[in-house]
Amino acid sequence: MTAPTRRDRHLQAIAERGRMGWQRASGYNWRALVEADVSRWKRVIGDDLRSRTDGRRATEVAIAADVLNRMLDLGRPKYVRIA
Repeated sequence: MTAPTRRDRHLQAIAERGRMGWQRASGYNWRALVEADVSRWKRVIGDDLRSRTDGRRATEVAIAADVLNRMLDLGRPKYVRIA
């Protein structure tokens, strides 16, 4: 018999802990959030960096991240306590 594959170990963990327990233990939720962020970046900013030098690329990334964060802030609800 062969050793269990990664998929087999994940299925076993799901059977033991349940799907939510497996997601917390494996870091699945964090990975999904990062993938969504990368997808958002590519849709809004694009796939490629336009600058050629490392310093300018760092500046380009910083500006793009600031733009995305501002866009997210505009769409995020603001909660105010009434009572």
